[in-house]
Amino acid sequence: MYKLVIFDMDGTVLNTLEDLADNLNAALTLHGFAPRTLSEVRSFIGNGALKLVSRALPPETSPEILQTVYDDYKKIYNSNVNNKTRPYAGIIELMQNLKSAGVKIAINTNKPHDAMLLLNKSHFAGLLDFALGAFENQPKKPDPAGVNAILQNLQIEAKDTVYVGDSDIDFLTARNAGIDSVGVLWGFRDEEYLKQFAFTHFARTAADLQKIILQ
Repeated sequence: MYKLVIFDMDGTVLNTLEDLADNLNAALTLHGFAPRTLSEVRSFIGNGALKLVSRALPPETSPEILQTVYDDYKKIYNSNVNNKTRPYAGIIELMQNLKSAGVKIAINTNKPHDAMLLLNKSHFAGLLDFALGAFENQPKKPDPAGVNAILQNLQIEAKDTVYVGDSDIDFLTARNAGIDSVGVLWGFRDEEYLKQFAFTHFARTAADLQKIILQ
């Protein structure tokens, strides 16, 4: 049994896609850019909010315009972070069961820290032992700095920890931190794509994931 599970947020424990798309498109159209489809936004997610906005803009966009659209996106998103966002099926029950079993639960996400805190308060109150989002000018996943900070804060060794995510970024984060990993097959990346990466385990449902963590 693992002593600590570290979850990614977007596409892993929360389906945030519609809110991300709605708020990104609001910022794009505010500045005269064409909105993006859900499928496009899904493919842009993974490396933080600035990368999300950058990928949605034309490649020739100046750094100054990018910064302006990004600043507006953050304002819009922080006011509309939880309109359509919901936990994936079985996630709340999974966390409750892990907590009952004595497993520590953390979140490590490239979502801005303030937005992460708002979502945690709404959906995971009382269930998390530690949560860490992204800060400006600090390393983001797949840099292992966030995982290492969680391990240090909770005083748990890497060998007793598993990272759960839905993307190549999550696989690389776990590998860079020297911990086991689980790729969930319900998130923002297709199964065929995700299985290119050597996750320690794969989980199709929250029940599958519980068995892996508690085995």
